[in-house]
Amino acid sequence: MTPWAQHLVPAVQALRAAGVADPARDARLLLAHAAGVSPDRLTLHLADPAPQDAVLRFQGLIARRAAREPVSHLIGQRLFWGRSFAVTPAVLDPRPETEGLIAAALDRPFARVLDLGLGSGCILLTLLAECPDATGVGVDLSAKALAVATVNAATLGVQARADLRQGSWFDPVTGRFDLIISNPPYIAQAEMAGLAPEVALHEPRMALTDEADGLTAYRILAAGALGHLAPGGRLLVEIGPSQGQAVAGFFAAAGLLGVQILADMDGRDRIVVGHAR
Repeated sequence: MTPWAQHLVPAVQALRAAGVADPARDARLLLAHAAGVSPDRLTLHLADPAPQDAVLRFQGLIARRAAREPVSHLIGQRLFWGRSFAVTPAVLDPRPETEGLIAAALDRPFARVLDLGLGSGCILLTLLAECPDATGVGVDLSAKALAVATVNAATLGVQARADLRQGSWFDPVTGRFDLIISNPPYIAQAEMAGLAPEVALHEPRMALTDEADGLTAYRILAAGALGHLAPGGRLLVEIGPSQGQAVAGFFAAAGLLGVQILADMDGRDRIVVGHAR
């Protein structure tokens, strides 16, 4: 049997030729998955002999990645805020930018949180894991997304504090919350053609775009927030970098106070926050 190291170089070359953005990183992640070792310990195993069945598995993964299937779909998971979340084509791949939404949410205490557009559950479940006394409701239109979130809730041990419901935005929601949070579909229909293949071909379209101007969800969230926020509660949303002023305008027009646009680590508008009285 040849060592794993001999299979890594041609894999990197294949991914580079396919236009993958970081071929070396992705090849190493997929090799670690095929070999059944932790990615941070892969270097220690590169000289190990590679079983033929594992090599074939690795080569299959590389071929799928070269076809621009996301790494998270190939290995079935993605790290977010230091925790591993199950990921399938039914949900958005948790993104580093969304961790800014977590940081902003944790800036103030809350006891009850509502996540609209739940997806994998990475936002709601992370907040519940970080705040052991909090409870939350998560809503998603997709039954398949709710199934993924249910698995993640159990894996993180927060299922008893997470009430996951199927429906459209506020429709299945009753009661009031200290925090309403959402990363809604904000890509305009006209922008969809410019997305990377990993996103355009492999992530759920309904979680990416409203098939309009990218602002539909924010109008709904702003209009419904005050009916579900507790006194002093917050509405926090992730936005596209060109949408800050428009979304802040929706919040202010709906009667939310202290509206702010927060930037991400790259200095781009990324979050809008508003407060109830």
